[in-house]
Amino acid sequence: KELQKQKDRARNAISNTFGDWTVYHDGEDVEFLGYDCTEIDGALLLKQRTVVQKNKEMLQLVFDRTPFYGEMGGEVGDTGVIVSEDGEEIKILNTVKENNLTIHIAERLPQNCAGAFVLRVDATRRKKIAANHSCTHLLDRALREILGTHVEQKGSFVCDKNFRFDFSHFEKLSEEQIVAVEHRVNELIRENYQLEEKRDATMEEAIGMGAIALFGEKYGDRVRVVKFGPSVELCGGCHTSATGNIGLFKIVSESAIAAGIRRIEAVTGEEAETYVYGLQELVKTARSLFNNVPDLAGAIRHLIEDNATYKKQAEEFAKQKAAEFAKLLASRARDVNGVKLISVAGADLTADADPTFLRNAALALQKELQNTALVAAFTYDGKPQLLLMYSDDLVAKGKNAGKDIREAAKFILGGGGGQPGLASAGGKDASGLDKAMETLVSVATS
Repeated sequence: KELQKQKDRARNAISNTFGDWTVYHDGEDVEFLGYDCTEIDGALLLKQRTVVQKNKEMLQLVFDRTPFYGEMGGEVGDTGVIVSEDGEEIKILNTVKENNLTIHIAERLPQNCAGAFVLRVDATRRKKIAANHSCTHLLDRALREILGTHVEQKGSFVCDKNFRFDFSHFEKLSEEQIVAVEHRVNELIRENYQLEEKRDATMEEAIGMGAIALFGEKYGDRVRVVKFGPSVELCGGCHTSATGNIGLFKIVSESAIAAGIRRIEAVTGEEAETYVYGLQELVKTARSLFNNVPDLAGAIRHLIEDNATYKKQAEEFAKQKAAEFAKLLASRARDVNGVKLISVAGADLTADADPTFLRNAALALQKELQNTALVAAFTYDGKPQLLLMYSDDLVAKGKNAGKDIREAAKFILGGGGGQPGLASAGGKDASGLDKAMETLVSVATS
């Protein structure tokens, strides 16, 4: 019952509640003017309603005409403001498409809903979105040229900060291919191809122009063709007037999102500049750490190689120290109920001894000794630790360190386990170490 209540609460939290439309002017058709402008006046508010989504109340407004682009085809919706006849300014937080209506998400309801409105899109944000959207077309063209005509767009997301582009391809792009794609897109940008569009083409006309239909889009009898030089696609989104406005294109990442589907994330314009400056600063900082050597890559490669060598040497030294410590422990073995018992407490360990060090020592003893058990109870990094080792012959007789250590771990409010011959445990309460040690000694020698 409690689980069902949780499911019901979750369902209610994400459910949408739509209020009834309040109608101010007749009409259902909304004229989109955003291809040609980002601001209009004299717009009439046809209707509004309140929507509760994820426990947040929002106002939805529908006008007879609008320059606001509603989120669609991977492109985010416009933001901006509306201004009433009496000068009241209200923010538009987002714009979406629903049942062929362009719906403006407003922060609040205008006081005067009957008059005419000025609708003003955030033009700076729109300009960046349009540049990114146009760049997805150039990227699509470049990928088909460099990787092959098997490449098909499988999805996209375009906003003012960046964009991502999903496409069909059978393998990870090489560094050379990424460089080639970047170069080709930037080449198309520098060519400064002007936007050519046919807004009311038949599908036959569009195909005759060489247009490529975008993945997931539904097209009617009449379509819009967007052309930038060699790039020709069917698209209803917002675009820059010329490719030169994009400025610069830079790939940030390339990855797989599904079998046979790759994703490129990229930035353009000022965002691309900022990204490049960040990379340059990173290289500058790295070079300064190597005393500004000319061959930074070589210096880093040598550092990695040296580090691997030093790490291997350190591991060998640690094993040697553990073997020496194992000999010391072996000399301290005492007979308890016919078992050679070696007990190790915190005072027996040096400050730099860690659980791995003691484990290596126990492994060395396990290979060399017979009829021997090692029990250890100590703290490391402020936390209680236990270790239990049985020699191979004791394991053959039925001893199981992984099972036995669990009983002792209860006293340090912890848990553990391992193999029959070697097990460890950690806990939270160091005050129980003495009792844990007593338990280990008891099970090891019984």
